[in-house]
Amino acid sequence: MSHAPETTEAHAEHAITKRMGDREQVEKTADRIRDELLLTLEELDRRRTRATDVSYHVNQHKDLLVTVGAAALVAVGLGVGLAIYRARHHDERVRRQRRKALERAWAHPDRVATSLEDKPLGAELGRKVVMIFATSLATAVARNSIQTLVPSRTVTKVPADKVTVEKYKKS
Repeated sequence: MSHAPETTEAHAEHAITKRMGDREQVEKTADRIRDELLLTLEELDRRRTRATDVSYHVNQHKDLLVTVGAAALVAVGLGVGLAIYRARHHDERVRRQRRKALERAWAHPDRVATSLEDKPLGAELGRKVVMIFATSLATAVARNSIQTLVPSRTVTKVPADKVTVEKYKKS
């Protein structure tokens, strides 16, 4: 079953490969594939260089970076302004809270408030988030310590091909 006559007939049909032998055609195809591979590698190298180039990304996303920077400055400015406002009006707020507490105590002497003061929502949320993070971190550290200190049980697994061979040997 030689395919030589068929390939010669196939070469006869094509104008480019008409006068080429099989070896020449394989070499030309290999050269073409090699050139395409080199071009692909050059493109991958160019993309890798571009992906790690910080200045390129800064230039590409300049508007977004300016917007994010401006938003961060506004947020910081609002935070500082709020802190200054709260500091300046602290005495008024304390007097108002004490007056309301006295009014509540006068209206309901059996339900006098506890000594614990109500903390702002932001402070309570922040404290709870920090506690969640600390608990997660402690759990991860403990799990890692246990895994390094206690050797794990190693179960030797028999590869599937050996199991099937042993089954057939028994039959």
